[in-house]
Amino acid sequence: MNILWIKTELLHPVDKGGKIRTYNMLKELKRNHHVTYLTLDDGLADSAARDDAFQYCHELVCIAHQPSEKFTARFYLELARNLFSTFPYAIKKYQSAQLRKEIKARTSDGKIDLVVCDFLAPAGNVATDLSCPAVLFQHNVEAMIWKRHYEIQKNPLKKAYLFIEWLKMAAFEKRACRSFDTVVAVSKEDCEQIQRDYGATVVFEVPTGVDTAFFKPMRNERKDPHNIVFTGSMDWLPNEDAITYFTQQVMPLIKQAIPDATLTVVGRNPYPSLVDLARRDRSLIVTGRVDDVRPYMERAAAYVVPLRIGGGTRLKIYEAMAMEKAIVSTTIGAEGLPVKEGVEILLADTAEATASAVIKVLREPAFAKALGSRAAATVREKFGWQGVAERFTRICEDTLVRTRTQGGAGMRVPALSNQTDEQRTLVETI
Repeated sequence: MNILWIKTELLHPVDKGGKIRTYNMLKELKRNHHVTYLTLDDGLADSAARDDAFQYCHELVCIAHQPSEKFTARFYLELARNLFSTFPYAIKKYQSAQLRKEIKARTSDGKIDLVVCDFLAPAGNVATDLSCPAVLFQHNVEAMIWKRHYEIQKNPLKKAYLFIEWLKMAAFEKRACRSFDTVVAVSKEDCEQIQRDYGATVVFEVPTGVDTAFFKPMRNERKDPHNIVFTGSMDWLPNEDAITYFTQQVMPLIKQAIPDATLTVVGRNPYPSLVDLARRDRSLIVTGRVDDVRPYMERAAAYVVPLRIGGGTRLKIYEAMAMEKAIVSTTIGAEGLPVKEGVEILLADTAEATASAVIKVLREPAFAKALGSRAAATVREKFGWQGVAERFTRICEDTLVRTRTQGGAGMRVPALSNQTDEQRTLVETI
């Protein structure tokens, strides 16, 4: 197949869940198929990111695009203006006339067999009249993330804004999932929700994978018996909420029982208040971006995933499982993963229950080791990337056969700048 893969960013550095999933999927696809990677480029990636792209594609096409930097005056002005748009800001900010033009040009000569829209974000740029079928690769149910943001927000103004964004995202996501020829979700739960809530009929599940050759204990790091670790991009709001919750509500309870307990937060772009807290609290270590998370994971006695917001699946849990870590997670944190509580993972949804589970892991090394060993055995047996990519490929091939049999590709999400009044009304009311 000749695949046109549409994205909103270059993949290097491969330092967050969505990038990791896409990178490993594309590396496997590239072995047997021709991949053209068409992406928006904000110019902030390292100069080597373009050269590194050929690890996962045969041809790279970058479209210059500069969204507003978060928390600037321009950013807040755009948020205010977007209140009057039918589209959620998380979709609108990736609007690109040049990207739409490039997609149209690339698919008009019959050389592209299939378009893959990676994440919902670029979907508004995919025109309705493509001459080839298109797949929407949903790493999350995006509206669910906004719904959960809304549910836990205490500030009335922020809560009102999040409510509006949730409704807009749900409307747009529903139209997208019903418009692409095939939707690929990353968990059984997401697959069922897309079918149930959005009425999409052709939805497949492709589980998250992990590089089990890379993520394995090296046995060369000295373990700190009272250290807890969290890994994840700290510029993603669900992770920020998770660590704010853990440091404010869970960690004090743990330190009452184990006074020398420490928490290491590993991930890029930590938010300012977390950095300030680390300066004042010696039990909190904030690393920022690191080249390799494995040493931090291996040194820790417990791995935590205290997410209260999110969708899709948490690739970080598979990585921690492969590293043989004892994992304590919220139910939302482990959502969509085929793991059993008390067998491969401990689940806790209150501050008290989370603290109790972490304390048990820190105080009972034999229990923690057995939990981690069972987790590693499960992930190594079932979730290598090669098998995951093979399933994705079969879905793509099925899409080609099905659309040819039916006499053509389905309707796509209307490009943002080409929306008619009727289409805009449909997006609002679906």
